[in-house]
Amino acid sequence: MRSTLWFLLGLIGLASAGGKGPCKCTPGDSCWPSLDTWNALNASVSGKLIKNTPVAISCYPGPYQNDAECAHVYSQWSNESFQSLSPVGYIYPTHDNCPPVDLSAGEKPGNCTLGPAPVYTINATEPEELAAGLAFAKRNNIRLVVRNTGHDILGKSEGYGALQVWIKYIQKGITYHESYMPSDQCKSTNWNGAAFTIAGGYVWADAYEEAFKRDLTIVGGGDPTVGCIGGYIQGGGHSPASRDYGLGSDQILEAQVMLANGKMVTANACQNSDLYFAIRGGGGGTYGVVTSVVVKAYPSKPVVAQSVAIWPLRGDTNALLEAITDIHTEYPAISDAGFSGYGSWSISSPMPLVGNETAGYLHAVAAMGKSRQDADAAFAPLLKKLQAYNGTSLFVSVQWFEFPSYATYYRAMSGGEQSTGSANSALTSRMFDKASLTKNRAALRKMIGVIAGVPEEYTLNNVELVGGGKVLTDGEDRFSGVNPAWRSTYMVNVVARGWADESAAQDVKRDITLKKGGAMRLLTPGLGSYMNEADRNDPQWEIDFFGVNFKRLSLIKRKYDPEGLFYCPACVGSENWHQNFIRSEDYGPLCHGKK
Repeated sequence: MRSTLWFLLGLIGLASAGGKGPCKCTPGDSCWPSLDTWNALNASVSGKLIKNTPVAISCYPGPYQNDAECAHVYSQWSNESFQSLSPVGYIYPTHDNCPPVDLSAGEKPGNCTLGPAPVYTINATEPEELAAGLAFAKRNNIRLVVRNTGHDILGKSEGYGALQVWIKYIQKGITYHESYMPSDQCKSTNWNGAAFTIAGGYVWADAYEEAFKRDLTIVGGGDPTVGCIGGYIQGGGHSPASRDYGLGSDQILEAQVMLANGKMVTANACQNSDLYFAIRGGGGGTYGVVTSVVVKAYPSKPVVAQSVAIWPLRGDTNALLEAITDIHTEYPAISDAGFSGYGSWSISSPMPLVGNETAGYLHAVAAMGKSRQDADAAFAPLLKKLQAYNGTSLFVSVQWFEFPSYATYYRAMSGGEQSTGSANSALTSRMFDKASLTKNRAALRKMIGVIAGVPEEYTLNNVELVGGGKVLTDGEDRFSGVNPAWRSTYMVNVVARGWADESAAQDVKRDITLKKGGAMRLLTPGLGSYMNEADRNDPQWEIDFFGVNFKRLSLIKRKYDPEGLFYCPACVGSENWHQNFIRSEDYGPLCHGKK
């Protein structure tokens, strides 16, 4: 195959309508800044402007070709930490415009482009450099991307022809407060317990280190490489600790936010309280850039945990789906008894689930401050149901664990890095309340059958038992901007498929959005989706991601960012923009107005 490297060093100016009328300027347009203008920006940010190149560029003919470096890139491609070290490395890419090449296996490089990745990046280490980037993008009518770690599924860290400001290295410390006092003496804040100020682009591993050494618990990501202050916490943020203490966004006591005009403001219950509402669950990347948050911390408790693994004997996947239905009906009771956690299941997984088995179910759930006797009582009804299958149609394995603290539990059973995703995949998520899981077993079983798919689809379902408890009662917080559907949610289900041949892509996407997503929607018509693990192609994203808060959030967006500097797909305000797709791609210049 002939190798082509389009516009090396990020000059991705494929013919487009950018820069004309209401569109943002892109390379090749007459309005695109001159090299002298970019050099002036570089000087203003102390030489921290990067001209982006694809992560795997060393695998392709040209001045950057390096076989040893290519081999390293190939070996690390699925490593989250490796990808996050590049300004255009993506944990969940939406496109595969410059894939790594296994030269040792005789693979030949094809085409390599930046695709939808930004052209330039400011590797900011100071807030002033962030402000310089905002001002430059606004002044030159260039699409802006603000990135922390790149853990996003919707493509918020991408942007064709964009200037990106990378805030990962704006790090001003993680400060412990034994007894929290608002920075402005705000009388509307009723929390005086422990707290941490996370001032910059830290990941949860950094914050956990500070919390765990003080025997404290904080609500953060199950994956320790996720960023603390970005889309995770601003989009809701579920956690192994959510059932006990609420969603990640519920933990924010105050924040420092840089607005589109470069001004830094405090957002809490007394100052900019509408902005405070928006960043506490209304989605990241659209109201302003959060540079620091203060979050609640809690005393650690002992943890009792359980793991269950089930796989079919003699390939009996019908019995497996019956057992999975039984488990789903018990989730609300398990949650009400204090348990939360995560699981996965499939009738034909693209990877082994249990040992070498690709058909099966497994979960790991835990409760804080409960005894083993409490746990046995909570699970007795479910284990009695599962025993009816054990040894006949299914093999059921149950194990119990006890930990002296949340930290020891997290490290043993939760806090592991995940592999990066693939551009050749689609997923959707749905929230489930108690009624949808318990009132009509036949309807639930029918839905489970649909989302299981058929074996040749290699569908994977992830179960997130992260609602209930404090997630429900935090609905009384008038400063919570999350989708109100969270306040009746016990479980979130994520269903995903991939494809090997691009010719199958549209069929898979339709299946995920319309068939499998539609089956979950039919069972839960009044609920929604978790925006941080959501369908890129959801035609009802406004109501599914934001619920009735969407209108209020739109007004807040217009107040703080009237010119729409901050854009991200399926974010509040993005409905006022569209992309002019280039050639046969599904990305291109960003243009104002609906298409």
